[in-house]
Formats: sequence, structure tokens, C-alpha cells
Amino acid sequence: MIGRRCRFPSPRALFLFAFSSVLAETAVAQTNSSNYQASITVNLGSQSAVALDGPWRFHLGDDAAWADAAFDDSDWEELSADRPWGEQGHASYAGFAWYRTSIVISSSAKSDSLHLALLIPHVDSAYEVYWNGKLIGSDGKLPPNPVYYLRASPPRVFYIDNINAGEHGVLAFRVWKAPLLSDDSGRNGGFQGAPMAGSDQAIATRLALMNYEWLRSQLLYFSINLILGIVALLSLLTWLQDRKQWPPLWMFGFAIAPLIEMLFYGVRIPWPSPLANALWQPVSSIRDICLWMLLLWLLQLGQNKRLVRFVWVCAWMSVSAVILDGAPYFLAWIPGWLVPMQIEDALMVAVWIPTGVVPLVLVAAAVMSRRRLDSARWTMAILAFANGMIQLVRSLAPQGSRFTHWTLAARIDAPLFALAGNSISLPTLGGALLLIATGYAAYRSSDENRRRQNALQQEFESARELQRVLIPETMPMVPGYSLTSGYLPAQKVGGDFFQIIPLDGNKGEHTLVVLGDVSGKGLKAAMAVSFIVGAVYALANILPSPGRLLSALNERLISRLQGGFATCIILLLDQNGECVMASAGHPPPFINDAELDLHGAFPLGLFPDVEYNETTIKLNEGDRCTLYTDGLLEARSAAGELYGFERLLALLGTRPDAAQAVDAAVEFGQDDDITVVTLTKTSTD
Repeated sequence: MIGRRCRFPSPRALFLFAFSSVLAETAVAQTNSSNYQASITVNLGSQSAVALDGPWRFHLGDDAAWADAAFDDSDWEELSADRPWGEQGHASYAGFAWYRTSIVISSSAKSDSLHLALLIPHVDSAYEVYWNGKLIGSDGKLPPNPVYYLRASPPRVFYIDNINAGEHGVLAFRVWKAPLLSDDSGRNGGFQGAPMAGSDQAIATRLALMNYEWLRSQLLYFSINLILGIVALLSLLTWLQDRKQWPPLWMFGFAIAPLIEMLFYGVRIPWPSPLANALWQPVSSIRDICLWMLLLWLLQLGQNKRLVRFVWVCAWMSVSAVILDGAPYFLAWIPGWLVPMQIEDALMVAVWIPTGVVPLVLVAAAVMSRRRLDSARWTMAILAFANGMIQLVRSLAPQGSRFTHWTLAARIDAPLFALAGNSISLPTLGGALLLIATGYAAYRSSDENRRRQNALQQEFESARELQRVLIPETMPMVPGYSLTSGYLPAQKVGGDFFQIIPLDGNKGEHTLVVLGDVSGKGLKAAMAVSFIVGAVYALANILPSPGRLLSALNERLISRLQGGFATCIILLLDQNGECVMASAGHPPPFINDAELDLHGAFPLGLFPDVEYNETTIKLNEGDRCTLYTDGLLEARSAAGELYGFERLLALLGTRPDAAQAVDAAVEFGQDDDITVVTLTKTSTD
């Protein structure tokens, strides 16, 4: 058998075959690369994480098919992940968008099942993460019932299990950006920083480093807020000790607001953004109002009623506007509500804006009134004005910035310098200086108030010492009578008085009993009492007649009580039981358990030339005469019920001594000074 001769291909044929093979492989590579453009290799055996900074395939809109690894995204545009889409050609876009990138897994570790960890910085506003079409995690919730978190929220970590070395996959992000409101620049949306991928250990190390860097950069911020917390606590405790003093409460509101702001925005708690913003806005308004009230107090403008009214009107405008301005955060994403909520947002901002001039008005009012204030108050006022203007501009500058493209707000928040890794911006510096100035001014003012209070307390102590002289602590011996007394002022000093005066030249046979009540309470009433008692002693031996003595007292009190008056009853007793009495508008005494009928008359100090009629009675052995001031009748219970005549009659029926009668009224509910004197006729032997 003769065999066939074998022929080898020519060199030209070999060249054509090789060239066609290269073209075929290139076509296959291009076909594959259409789905996996710019693949990023992640080595799971490395100790370092890989930044997935892109470029990423990007497309506006929403389609569930875009999560599929086989989807052809070659016609999508490319964006980097280190900046939001608002800075990459899609300014002011709100709604859905997708990111896709290809990742190749490599590893030197010998394992059939590897784990890929993803570290995702904040994405504006909510998102879902897919690996080869499978949902592996999310942050927040997407419409129709969206939930999205603040930009200060911590990074998220997601894990992809059962990955093999050499595996090729597609990582896709489905992102939803919340509707734009008045202060949104339109430059946000999507990635705020590049995600990172790597092994569990690499990502854990990177996360720990990020947290350390963040914490280090916040040390000054936390320190200032710690000081504010101490100031707020001390202010609250000061106010609780004396709730009539309002400045400590205003200082508490001013100091506690930054702590609440830190709770929402500074400690990486994942607050839902609408909730945090809606709750913070009223707190920020209350902070401003407390600052206005502190300025009114420190600049001594509280007596200007028109200015105080202006501040309160602005306060109500501010609180109302910021509360209503919280609605768009919850409703703007509902279909058909976006435009109405944007209009409502703009209107509330317009209502709030005028309130920002309040510090300027207060400082201008203090300057125009030429107040002589110390340097601490003026320093605080100037810093409060400057800080208020910074905050006002900082709040106003972002309004409509997506149309004006102003960058003033960013410039205000830009760092001026760094201190131990902490960036110091103009608002931070202004707030710290204002805190120091306000604390010092409040301390100086409180110290002045404390000194005034001490001086006033000393005056009260002097008045009390004087009143101890004017109100007998021990009853003198009165021949033929047994006396008891009870006295309890409603305040530290009071307007009730009584005196037991033995008359000279009568060998103790006659005694004047004087009991009265000056209108009003406190130190002013006590001073009037001292004058009355002094006049009684001066006139007692000259005009022992009760009626004539009251007339003389009345003449001396005309125009001395500054619109007030005094009631008084005077008894002239002899040891045999004869009693002559006259009353100047004072409640009649009780004889045993029956009220004595006396002639009516004007109180002292109201009208000149008043004559006071006298009544004479005979007290037999065992009879008791009870004198009292109207504080006994007007004791008031917690429910507002008066003690009244019926209870008084029932009380006197038990024949109590004076102290027991006072205790009964106090137990019921003291509302005024209470004085009771009892005179019981005894044997003349």
C-alpha cells in the first residue's frame, strides 16, 4: 500500500491563522469586558483593604434587572465613588440611581470558602447592596416607605460568604436620594466616600482606624460639650433651689441645647434623618430664645415692656416656624406632596428669618439706653451678637443654594486652624468664646445678686430682731387676768402686732392691750408696725382712752403708709373686770364663744379727723376674751377653701389657748400673718 504524502502549511497560512486567533480572543475579551469594565482585584489574603473608588458604572432611574451580573452596562456613564453624583454632573437630582462595578477575588490562602467584607461610608440617602444579583444588605429603607439616616451615621460593614479565589462578580448599589428641601445644595446624592473591600481582618482594622481618627478629631468638640453639660447641670440645680429666679433656667436651656445637638449629630447614633431634624429644630429655637432672655437680663433691659413684648413675639414666631418646618421631612417624599412641602418649607424659613435680628436689637437697645454695664456683660453681649449673626448667616446661606450656587455656608464651616488634630471653625470658636463669656457674666451677675440677697437678708434679720422687741415673747403679769398669745408671720417678718402696756401711776390696776394688722406683708409692713408701736408707747400714758388713742394714731399715720392702712383694736382693762375697747376696722373679739358687737369705724391711715367710739363691758371670773387678726379667718386650704366663721366658732367652743388656735389655722393652710391673744378673767384675790 502506497501511503498519502503529508503537506505542511505555508508560512503565510500560519500568520493568517495566528492573526485570526488573536482577533477572536480580543473580541471575546471585549465582549466579556463590556459587563466587567475596569475590574478591581481584591486579595483576601492581604492585610490591607482595597478602595473601590472606581470608576463605577452609573445610571439614573430604577430597574430590578440592573442587579443581575449578566446585565450589559456598557452604555452606562462612569463616575468615581469618592464624590457624590451631585458633583459629577447630576446636581439637584433626587430619586433612584444605580452603581455597578466588577470585582475579581484573589487569595494566597488555601481555602475552598472565603469571606469578602465591604466597608461602606455614608451613602445619601438609603441604599441596597447586591452581589451577582443577590441582596446582601441595606442601609435604611427605600420607598414607598423610606427610612434614611443622618450623614453623621457610622459606616456599615457587609459580608459576602462562600467566595472562591479567582471568582469574578458584580457589586451593585441601588441608591435612593431623598427629595431636596430649601437648604439642600443639590451637590449630594449617592456615595460620599469610596467603599472598601477586603478580608474580615483587613476591614476590621480599617474600621478601627477610621473610628480612632474620627474620635481623635472630636475630642475638642466633646470637651466643650462636657463643660456645657456641667454648666447646664449647675444651672438647673440653682434654679430648682429657687424657682422664682429665671436666669439659671435660661442658662440651662442655652447650655443644654448643644448637648442635644451632639446627641443627634455628633455621636454617630443612626437617627432617622427626618426625626432628628424635626426634633432638633425646636431645640435650636429654644436655645436662641434662652440666649435672648439672658441678654435681656444681663443688659438690664427687663423693665422695657415693649422690648420684652418684642422678644416674646419673636420667640413664638421662631418656635412655631421651626415646628411647622418639620413637616416636609416626613411628607416631601410622598407622591404629589413634594411641591406643597417645598413651598411650606420656604414660607416657614421666611417667617423664621426676622427672628435672627433679636440679638442685634437687644444690643442696640442697651447701647442707646446708655446702660452702665461692666466689661463682662458688654463682652458677652458683643459675642452673643456676633455668634448669633454667624449662626443666622450659616442657616440662611444654604437656603436656595442649589439655585444661587453660593458657597458661603461651606466657607463659614471651613477649618480656620487645627488643634491636636481637631479642626477649629468659625462657629466652633465663636461658640466656645460665647460660652466662656456667658458663664463669666452669669457668674458675675449671680455674685452681685448673692451680695444683694445677703444684704437684704441682713435687713430682714434686723427687722426680725426689731419685731421680737415689738411682739412680746413672754406675756407680762396682768393682775386679775390670765393671758396667752400666739404669733406666726406668713413671711420672715409680718404686719401683725400686739402690745401689753401696764399704765404708770395706776399701781398696775389698769393695762392697755393693743392688737392690730398692717396691710401688706414683709419688710415694708414690719417697718410700719415699728412706727405704730412706737407711737402707742409715746401716747399710752398721755391718752389712755382707747378711742382717743386710736384717733391720735390715725392722725400720725395719714400719708405715712403709702396707700396702705392698719386695723387696730385697743382694750383698757382694770383688775376688777371692767373693759373699755375701741376698734379701727379690726375684727371684733369673741367673749367666750360669741362675737362681740362693736361700733364700725375706718382703719387707721385712710382719712383724717376720724372719731372712734368706745364700748364698755364687764368680764366676770372665768370669762375669756379672744382677740385675733384676720389671718385666722382667712387661712386657706390647698383646695382654696377659707377657714371661715363656722370653723372659728367650733374652735373657740373648745376654749383653746392662743397657741392652739394658731396651730389649728396653720394646719388648715396659712395664707397671711396670724396673731391670737386670749384674756381670761381670774380671781382678783
